[in-house]
Amino acid sequence: MLGGPLGAMFGAAFGHNFDIGLNALGNQRGFAAGIGESVERVQTAFFTCTFSVMGHIAKADGEVSQMEIYLAEDIMRQLNLNPEQKKGAQHLFNEGKKPDFPLNDVLNQFRIECHRRRNLMQMFMEIQVAIALSDGTLDKGESRILEFAADTFGFSRKEYESILQRMQAQRHAHSGQQNSMALEDAYDLLGITSTANDQEVKKAYRRQMNQHHPDKLVSKGLPEEMMELANRKVQDIKTAYEAIKEERKTVSKR
Repeated sequence: MLGGPLGAMFGAAFGHNFDIGLNALGNQRGFAAGIGESVERVQTAFFTCTFSVMGHIAKADGEVSQMEIYLAEDIMRQLNLNPEQKKGAQHLFNEGKKPDFPLNDVLNQFRIECHRRRNLMQMFMEIQVAIALSDGTLDKGESRILEFAADTFGFSRKEYESILQRMQAQRHAHSGQQNSMALEDAYDLLGITSTANDQEVKKAYRRQMNQHHPDKLVSKGLPEEMMELANRKVQDIKTAYEAIKEERKTVSKR
């Protein structure tokens, strides 16, 4: 069993229905499905921490916007949660909105449960940044929480800024303002600038693909039901790489 604040919140969200929460989330095969008890703990911690901190960030500016609610519900839809499971996720979201939410304890327990799985902590950060950016702005309260989380997980300020830049680019790429990915967004998504040479572009692409590979993330503790989030991320990375290659091919022919 998962103890600490994460275990307490998970228990409060699902009560005695652990088969509904931990053992049957989404596809009735369980979070771990043969991966092992230690990974199952990480998956439970990831799910609990994700939705509770999501609520905390949404409330950081004093009120929860409709866009923040929509994005949280969209993530729940992607997980194919049944009514009871969705109720549990909503409970965690509401726990995070409380003024006495133990952010420091929650983040530190999650860091410990991750056992240096930096890819998982990065995925967690990306989800939280997406929530913070969902209303189009990043206010001081949201920024303070995100920076605190990054510090807790051991990310440098440069690494945090890179995550923020990539998520801003991804949000813009999905804003519906263009039919194809803008070149500026493509470079930002790969975490590089337009001055990078072809070898550097390929290296950045491979690094991002390795960090967000769905199978690798699941094996490290990402709940299987969250694989769709990773799949979307991988598709955006591929689209960005192809956009850059196509533009450079066009320039070389001139």
